[in-house]
Amino acid sequence: MTGMEFQDFLHTLRVWDVDLPHFDPPTAPDTPLPLFQEWLTHAARAGQPEPHTMSLATVDAEGRPDVRTLMLHDADAAGWHFASHSTSAKGRQLAAHPVAALGFYWPAVGRQVRLRGPVTPASPAASQADLHARSTGALAAALVGRMSEVLDHYAELAAASATAWERAQADPRLPVPTWTRYVLDPVEVEFFQGDARRRHVRLRYRREVDETDEATTIWSRELLWP
Repeated sequence: MTGMEFQDFLHTLRVWDVDLPHFDPPTAPDTPLPLFQEWLTHAARAGQPEPHTMSLATVDAEGRPDVRTLMLHDADAAGWHFASHSTSAKGRQLAAHPVAALGFYWPAVGRQVRLRGPVTPASPAASQADLHARSTGALAAALVGRMSEVLDHYAELAAASATAWERAQADPRLPVPTWTRYVLDPVEVEFFQGDARRRHVRLRYRREVDETDEATTIWSRELLWP
């Protein structure tokens, strides 16, 4: 396929060939968490595959952005939770620059959610509990480790994976010290509702400190031009 043929192909692609839901910002809750939980649940029930997958963006030692797709483990009052090895690329980047951005996209309903904020690691006990609440395959993959290291031959991975599966099945509580649960505490959350006529609705929450009580967090809300 030539460059022009590929460009022409891209121009044939369409988005949101479905009836999109209505979003009325004045009815949105005062804080972003309930709305996020509502939107993710709605996307799942609308048939969106893997609505709990998200993009995680970090920066490396040179300040260059890095992004990958991974799974949301929870979203609660503490923040948005995910996990990885502390020795992985993302783990090293978060140790050096503990800030990140998350992006969710649910094309089945034409919705996106974007978050930015500081990231902190959970305790070792919480991290191991996170791992052991998952599947045997997840534990086996964690036991293999070596995430983002160079792999010389695929056969090495196959052998290491087979051994890890045996260990995980024999002892589902095996610890993996490098496995870390991370929590992003957002300072900014944007909700995007697509519109077929490109009159997209964008509502941004911004976290602020209550001047009368610094221990209290308040959220401001504002609409953005699409």
